[in-house]
Amino acid sequence: MHANGDSSANGSSALTPTRRDVLRGLALTASAASFAGVACRAQAVSSAANDKVRAVLESIVKDTDEIGLQVAAYLDGQLVIDAWAGMADPAAGKPVDGNTLFMLSSTTKGVTATCMHACVEKHKLSYDMPIVDVWPEFGAHGKEKATLRHALTHQTGVPQTPVGYTPEWLSDWDRMCRGIADLAPMFTIGQRTAYHSLNYGYINGEILRRVDGRTIAQFLQQEICKPLGIDGAYLGVPDSELGRVAVLTDGPPAPADYDARMVGEPAGSHVADAFNKRPVMQASIPGSGGLFSARGLARHYAMLANWGELDGVRVLPEARIRAGIELQSYEWDEIYWIRARRALGYRRGIDTGPLASPDAFGHVGGGGSFGYADPARHLGIGFSKNYFAYASGSAVNGGRPPRAPSNVVTEAIFDALEIPRPGTTPERATPR
Repeated sequence: MHANGDSSANGSSALTPTRRDVLRGLALTASAASFAGVACRAQAVSSAANDKVRAVLESIVKDTDEIGLQVAAYLDGQLVIDAWAGMADPAAGKPVDGNTLFMLSSTTKGVTATCMHACVEKHKLSYDMPIVDVWPEFGAHGKEKATLRHALTHQTGVPQTPVGYTPEWLSDWDRMCRGIADLAPMFTIGQRTAYHSLNYGYINGEILRRVDGRTIAQFLQQEICKPLGIDGAYLGVPDSELGRVAVLTDGPPAPADYDARMVGEPAGSHVADAFNKRPVMQASIPGSGGLFSARGLARHYAMLANWGELDGVRVLPEARIRAGIELQSYEWDEIYWIRARRALGYRRGIDTGPLASPDAFGHVGGGGSFGYADPARHLGIGFSKNYFAYASGSAVNGGRPPRAPSNVVTEAIFDALEIPRPGTTPERATPR
């Protein structure tokens, strides 16, 4: 309402800002104070919308078992939600802030996929390149026909961890890769989807290393994070950032029969036991162990939602992103016993996270995290947490309360930003 009470004939001033003008205004205090080649930390978002979302996070921490939460969202390339609540390290009395890093399990796969597409673009690779062209040892036991496309779509036939694997292997890249290369396929290559929970990251990361010469951890920092000014996305945390890492807490274990068929999980229902250890925090685990702030994850997806460019910096051509998100399969997963829409590394549509449109792409993670780009809405979003919930999703609770925090928080964001939502997103099992 204007101070003088004047309005136009239709009841609103001709100078009334549009919804997008308002949302851009919300982001002014957090506006990407970044430029090419320099990482920086955004200032706090100050807005009524952000306050509403923060209140929801605080209520979840107060009323449920959740310990620490973080969520961030970009709209039209601007950071409009950047909220957090709870504790990063309860024993030390350390609260979550916007720079806290969380281990986000399989949510990592979406960022790894972006690295792989950037590698394909940089080195002019074919997605149908046989893996043995760059990694001959991978062809052992009849795997010589496996391709990069198969690696990105969980179809190389080897979802299982290497023979003799224990979580102590996680910090030994070469040992993991030797063990995976020597596996015999459980399924026919290219004909069955079998979720490669852990192996996805090592297979794709080793392909990238052999093509590019850099580790995937180095590639992420130099080709994605540095150009975008992201300081909240790591495949292995450097010494200088260890103090930012949230402590994980395991929730009640998954049902025994569920755990028994998860042949490729890094630590079963004991993720905190393995991933709270410093050598694992500092290891590159690109399938199921990246560390992110919600803000860093969301900024990565904001770039993708804008078809490869953010703040005047182009990271990927639109054509490469469109090739990477082309649907590859929507079929039964032999490990998880679900159907999921899969592109080249990313999930698609509703399978990327709550309220995602059919155009969205990204990935969910065990424990309840997610991140996605939604080009139809010009939206990039990331959600982080440190309570690792196993007994969640429709596979366990049949859609009954309590609802997943990811759903509750995403609905709060859509409502606060006045983004139309089609209805309640079905709660789905979230692979680790």
